[in-house]
Amino acid sequence: MSEKKKFNIEYEIKSSPRILYSFLSEPNGLTQWFADDVSVRDQVYTFTWDGEQQKAKMIASKENKLVRFKWMEDEPQCFFEMEIIQDELTNDVALSVTDFATEDAIIERKAIWDNQIEYLVSVLGA
Repeated sequence: MSEKKKFNIEYEIKSSPRILYSFLSEPNGLTQWFADDVSVRDQVYTFTWDGEQQKAKMIASKENKLVRFKWMEDEPQCFFEMEIIQDELTNDVALSVTDFATEDAIIERKAIWDNQIEYLVSVLGA
């Protein structure tokens, strides 16, 4: 099995951190752009795509700043994180995504994120 590598992508998002955070951390927000269905129980989120379920535990969160999830079946060092970055001078908001994938899957994984974030932006009307 090839080792997963960490990668990071940043997106400019025209939204307030508070509104954006609700789309990253709340099941009904995540359902609108990230997965077909999302439920949460005891910090464990169940994401459903095309009838397939994947569970992830929210292992870190800072209100209006950051959420970090760890897939239950994934390697211990792997997680995915969405961090809201606001420029102090311009107030521009960016979303920084950190994820892990094997070398041969990184391009595909980035394309999936590009797609998801594009969808998020349209949902936000940003």
